[in-house]
Amino acid sequence: MNNHTDDTASPPPTTKSNYVDFRSLSDEQWRDMLNPEEYRVLRQAGTEAPFRGEYTDTETPGTYSCRACGSVLFRSSEKFHSHCGWPSFFDPANSDAVITRDDDSLGMRRTEVLCARCHSHLGHVFAGEGYGTPTDLRYCINSICLTFKPSDRDQPD
Repeated sequence: MNNHTDDTASPPPTTKSNYVDFRSLSDEQWRDMLNPEEYRVLRQAGTEAPFRGEYTDTETPGTYSCRACGSVLFRSSEKFHSHCGWPSFFDPANSDAVITRDDDSLGMRRTEVLCARCHSHLGHVFAGEGYGTPTDLRYCINSICLTFKPSDRDQPD
């Protein structure tokens, strides 16, 4: 049974006594934690429809975390409008927040972005598109992969 009912909720924080190795969870455990659409995108590398995600146009200061494990991934100060239909960021919150790997699906070469902590699919990163960002990168991330925590300052907690 799916225990995930609140779309804004994130997994419980882990402490030393209740540490969860998210990379070792079974498909059944992931299905219990995520609703079917979250599971399809985060665990099966799906994509949500463009221009429908809740964070595509968000401008409020805060942090974006992985919906699957709660790790802080991006800050609003690195978010920009690319008009591609998904939230776009030019840099992760820290260099260890995400990992990438080659994705040759759909008959093209892309670079997949995954959460470093739980290895959930987040989206793809593209370089050299001319957006004029400091990194010349566009992390194109599915809204459904994220939770957002507004803050008075634009720094991760």
